[in-house]
Amino acid sequence: MLDTLINRNFLCIFAGELKHIARMTKIISILVSIILISSSILSCQSEQKKGNMLRIETNLGDIIVRLYDETPQHRDNFIKLAKNGTYNSTLFHRVIKDFMIQAGDPKSKGASKNQPLGSGDVDYKLPAEIVFPQYFHKKGALAAARQGDNINPKKESSGCQFYIVTGRVIDEKELSYMEQMLGIQFTPEQVKAYTTIGGVPHLDNGYTVFGEVTKGLDVVDKIQRVPTGNADRPMENVVIKKVVVL
Repeated sequence: MLDTLINRNFLCIFAGELKHIARMTKIISILVSIILISSSILSCQSEQKKGNMLRIETNLGDIIVRLYDETPQHRDNFIKLAKNGTYNSTLFHRVIKDFMIQAGDPKSKGASKNQPLGSGDVDYKLPAEIVFPQYFHKKGALAAARQGDNINPKKESSGCQFYIVTGRVIDEKELSYMEQMLGIQFTPEQVKAYTTIGGVPHLDNGYTVFGEVTKGLDVVDKIQRVPTGNADRPMENVVIKKVVVL
């Protein structure tokens, strides 16, 4: 009789343990599934971010840029033009020291020495995607060129021309004056950037900034220092060999 009770108790305990193990196995299975799903999402996000990085290869060195997700039309357009070779063999056709270096004119491919440049474009414009004050004209900012407000009040961007900001360091007193003139207020982040690495704050809130240089600012500086002639065109061609999506 006692042996029977012991066996029954053992069987009850054993059955309880089996149920506990089954529950734990189910929980572990769910956790593994969550981890796998999370890893898949992170992997997709990583691939997406990876596609936002591009290398602008020039005859003076390489410039790495990162495109912003908050300006999706400009991001996707720049990637498309890079992939289809639009920028291959084009020039940095307008260079102004302590201001910016401009490129992307399709007419600059194979242009003669005295040929006026800057009017070339693709057959479309891009709507403005101005994300201010989050993105602004600090040194290294990548932005879209455009026609002036008098003929382009919507601030639509050129379909292909872009510029990289070089700028200059500006003290807080001058920034305060610019705030009054422009009717804007610079954030602490902007003040820090403009008073340390520099930029061109008077362009803020007027042009679409859609990326920034992450590596190769020394190349940007090298380009901005080249001798220039008429219409700020470099005396010796600064060539974009190609733009590669990383």
